[in-house]
Amino acid sequence: MRTVIGFARSSRWLLSFIAVAGLILSVSAVPSRPVSAAGGPVKIGFSVSLSGDFSSDGQAILQGYQLWASYVNSHGGLLGRKVQLIHYDDASTPTQVATNYTKLITSDKVDLTFGPFSSLLTIPSASVARRYGFAFPAPAGGGPSVFQQHLPNFFFVQPSPVADNLVSFANWLKTMPMARRPKSAAYITVDDPFAKPETDTGRSFIQRRGVRTVYNSVVPAEVTDFQPVALATVHSHAQLVVIGSPGPDLSIALIHTFIQQHYSPKAIIATSGPDQGKTFSKAIGLGNTEGIMVPEGWWYGAKTFQNPQFIKAYLQRYHGTVADISQDVPEAYSVGQVIQQAAQKIHSLDNAAIIREVHRGTFQTLQGPMRFDSIGRPLGQSFIVQWQKGRPLPVYPTRFAVKKVEYPKPPWR
Repeated sequence: MRTVIGFARSSRWLLSFIAVAGLILSVSAVPSRPVSAAGGPVKIGFSVSLSGDFSSDGQAILQGYQLWASYVNSHGGLLGRKVQLIHYDDASTPTQVATNYTKLITSDKVDLTFGPFSSLLTIPSASVARRYGFAFPAPAGGGPSVFQQHLPNFFFVQPSPVADNLVSFANWLKTMPMARRPKSAAYITVDDPFAKPETDTGRSFIQRRGVRTVYNSVVPAEVTDFQPVALATVHSHAQLVVIGSPGPDLSIALIHTFIQQHYSPKAIIATSGPDQGKTFSKAIGLGNTEGIMVPEGWWYGAKTFQNPQFIKAYLQRYHGTVADISQDVPEAYSVGQVIQQAAQKIHSLDNAAIIREVHRGTFQTLQGPMRFDSIGRPLGQSFIVQWQKGRPLPVYPTRFAVKKVEYPKPPWR
C-alpha cells in the first residue's frame, strides 16, 4: 500500500518537477477523438518503473495489469473487444513519465490510460492525462500532494488515502493497557510524497497514545546508504520502530542492520516493504519476517470479487505461494476492474463518460468495494497486516482480522 506534503522532496525532485511542468505547459490540448475502430483492440497505455528506484514495485504493477488483461481477454474482452496493453519504462523519473504518457496519447493513440507507481510520478502523468481529457485511475500515488492538485480525472484505486494508513495501528495501540504499550518510538522516513505524510500522520496519533518519540529522521530521497540512520535507531533503544518508505529498500536495509546489531524492538511497522511478498521475505529471511507489520488493503484469503480467480491465475503464471504476492499486483489488477465495470455500465469507452461514472459509482475489486470522492480519494479503510508463520495476515481492526496481533515481536532468528 502501497505515496513530503506538497512538492518539497529534494533538490533533484524540484528540478525534475520544473522540467515536467514546462513539458506539460508546452503540450497543446487536442480535441476529443473516437476510440479505435470497432472490432479492433482496446488500447490501454501506461508507464511503469522497470528501472530506477521503483523497479521492484514497477515489475509488480506490470504483473497486475497483465493478469487483468489476460482475464478480460479470456472472458470476451472489454465491450467485446480484445485488450492491448502498451507500456514504456519511466526509469522512476517524473520527466520520463510525462514524456511516456504524452507519447501514449498522441502517438500510440491509446483509448485509455492507467497510472504508474508512486505519488512522485502520478502528479505529472495525471496532469498530462487531464490535459487530453483522459481518465486516470492509478494503483499507487495517493499521497496528499496528489489530491492537492484537485484533478477531476484522477482516481486512487486503494481502499483509503495513504496518509490515514497508520491510524489503524495507532488505534490498536489504544486497545492495550498503558503498561503493555511500547514506551518509546523511532521514526525513519524517506522524503517522499507517499511515505512522509503517512509517517507524520501516524506519529501524531501514536504520540497521543503515550508513546514518546526518541528518534525521528527524514532521509533525503537520493540517499542510498541507510547505515547511519539504522545505527542511530539501534542506539535510541526505541521499543517501536516506524519505517516510512515508498518501496522495500529502506525497510530491508534497516532490518539487516537491526539483525546484525541484535536489536529487536517490540514492534516494527513499515509503510512499504513487508507488503512486497517474496521480495521482502527473501531479502531478510522468512523467519525474520515474524511479527513485522504493514498497512494494507488486500490479502490473499479475502472473499472479494474475483479474488480466487486472481490467486489461481497468479500462481499458474508466476508460481510460488500466496505469501509471495506483492500488494502492488492486486492494486494494479483492481484498476482494470474499476474501468471495466464503468465502461460496461455506460456501454462506452468515452473518457469523459467514464470519469463521470467512476465518480458516482461503486465498483467491486480484489480489494473490496471501491468508491471515490470528487478528487479521486477512496472512501474506504485499510487494515493492519502482520507476518505470522511465514504469511502476511490481517490482524486489526477486528472486522478484518483473521489472527490476533503477535506482540511483542519475537527475537530475530
